[in-house]
Parts: sequence; C-alpha cells; structure tokens
Amino acid sequence: MNRICQLFGIQYPVIQGGMVWCSGWRLASAVSNAGGLGLIGAGSMHPEVLREHIRKCQSTTDKPFGVNVPLMYPEIDALMNILVEEGVKIVFTSAGNPKTWTGFLKGHGIKVAHVVSSSKFAVKCEQAGVDAIVAEGFEAGGHNGREETTTLCLIPAVRRATTLPLIAAGGIGTGNAMLATFALGAEGVQIGTRFALTEESSAHENFKQLCLNLNEGDTKLLLKKLSPTRLVKGEFTTAVEEAEARGASAEEMKELLGKGRSKKGIFGRKSSRRRTGNRTSRILIPRNADRVRSHERNHGRLPQRNGKDTTGVIGQDTKVFFNVTSALSSAEVTVPFVIDFSLMFGYNRFIR
Repeated sequence: MNRICQLFGIQYPVIQGGMVWCSGWRLASAVSNAGGLGLIGAGSMHPEVLREHIRKCQSTTDKPFGVNVPLMYPEIDALMNILVEEGVKIVFTSAGNPKTWTGFLKGHGIKVAHVVSSSKFAVKCEQAGVDAIVAEGFEAGGHNGREETTTLCLIPAVRRATTLPLIAAGGIGTGNAMLATFALGAEGVQIGTRFALTEESSAHENFKQLCLNLNEGDTKLLLKKLSPTRLVKGEFTTAVEEAEARGASAEEMKELLGKGRSKKGIFGRKSSRRRTGNRTSRILIPRNADRVRSHERNHGRLPQRNGKDTTGVIGQDTKVFFNVTSALSSAEVTVPFVIDFSLMFGYNRFIR
C-alpha cells in the first residue's frame, strides 16, 4: 500500500495545501470526503477562528483531515494547544524549525509532516522525528524557499537524502504531473492552486477567474528580502520590481507591502497582491457540457455522483477522452471532479 495513504488513512495520495484565505473547513472537508487529505490553513486564522473551522470540519466529514501551521505564526502556543484540545490528528508545519513543535505534537498522538525546500532541511526533519516530508519546488505559489530549486530537481535530491514518506509540491495540478513526481521518488502530492480555484474554496470569484486566465510567465517570484513569494504580475509587482532594482531595504519593502494585501487580493481587490503558483498557466479544464457530450458520444453516459455529472466518478474500465483546451468557470469545478476525474484518472491511465 502507498505509504502516504497508509500513514494518513486516506484513499488517494493527494493532499490539498493549507492555503491562507482559501483553505477553510468547507474545502478541507470536501477534499477529505473525496478521498484525499484536506488541510485547514491556520496561517490566516485567529486561534478561536481555527477552533471553529476544526469543529465544522469534524461535523462535515468522518474522514481524516489536518491543519497546516506556519511556525512563524505570532500566537503559535495558543494555536498548538487548540490542535490538541480539539483532537486534530494530522498537522503539516512549515516556515520554521521542525524541532520546535514536532515532539510536542507527536507526544499527543498527532502525525506530523513538514514542508522543506531543500534536501538539507529534509535531513533536519528526519532528525526532528517528523512522519513525512513535503518537498516544495519554487514553482509553488505563496511563500517559497530561498534556494529556487525546481520541483523536478528537488524531489530526487530529497529522495536520496531521506527514507521518510515523501510528498511532492510546487506546480502540480494534473495526473501527468503527479506521475512525473512519483517517477522521481515521491509517494504523494500536495496541490494548492488547483484546489484554490474550486467551488469549495473561500477565495473570491474574481481571484479564481484571474488565475484561470493567466498564461505562462504571468507570475513571478519576488519579495526576496522579506520572504520569497510568487505573485501574479500587475501594478503591485511592477512597484516591487522597481523597489528591488533600486536596492530598497527590507523595511522599505515591508512598508510597500503594507498589511492585509494578500487577503484583499484573494478576496477580490484588483490592486492587491495575489499569490498563486505556476500551475495556473496550465489549468485547462473541459466545460461540463463539452466533457459530457464527448463521453456520451464515445462511451455512453458519464458515471454520476449525487446525480451530478460535474462530480462523476470514473470507473476502472472507463476510457474518457475530451478536449482539454476548453477552460471553464471556476464555480463549475468541484473538488470531487478535480480528484476523481482530473488527477486520479489522469494518473491511473498511465500506470495500468
């Protein structure tokens, strides 16, 4: 059995990234119910808000789910205590030293995975006692490592450095990409942007549509004096590039960044910072009608879940081919479609 599935008790080795402002209880529970591992993104939540999301997630799924915790979180002690009090069983940590909290979490029976951007830090994770490692290449959205190592270079390096179960992240959003990372030594994938654009994500529709319309080269890694972050190109990124080109200090960059910019961007403000991964330029998904017509023409009715073709489960013997150049409204894309049809069908058809 796949070690990631075995470790977390899930059907598919697909983890939904715990993204700020996108990954609440609704998205996490949907991913878990669809067979993956949903993560609540604690980085944008006050402690009591996190407690509410955990309880709502527990009420909407009986499947495993977890919480992603950036270790630079200002109220980290209160947050960690809430995870224990609410009976969370899986925690993904990032942006900090895994030694700081891994012992505490594992002492309360919690499985711990830590996100790294280099094989050097992967070794430190194993020494700290984590249960799994997420190796994230610099194609990823949001905050990145300073090494700027691509996912396809990072995965085999981390695989050589550690024997722990390995999850690949950064620029992954299709079954084909999932297969590529498995060929390099990964045993699971963590996907952010693809899930950020689903119906169940709490991101604003303006943000989802913006990302769906991005092309290759429409994002850039900036803010390197603060914390390297992949941004959508626009007025703000132009201002950041100009400031970095003239040698602006870290304090000047903080002033330019301001407060709450990523929140405003994800919730639909046009001039704000928008964080997204390289995966956005390759999210080409068929319209529901096109997908159904193509399948019916060649193979008969599309299998259904809850009576809806949009969440159809693809059976083991079903062969479906469709025009993937027809992009659709993000509101039509549900988590079960992303996992069952796009990821696992795309992955499985190569390994059979």
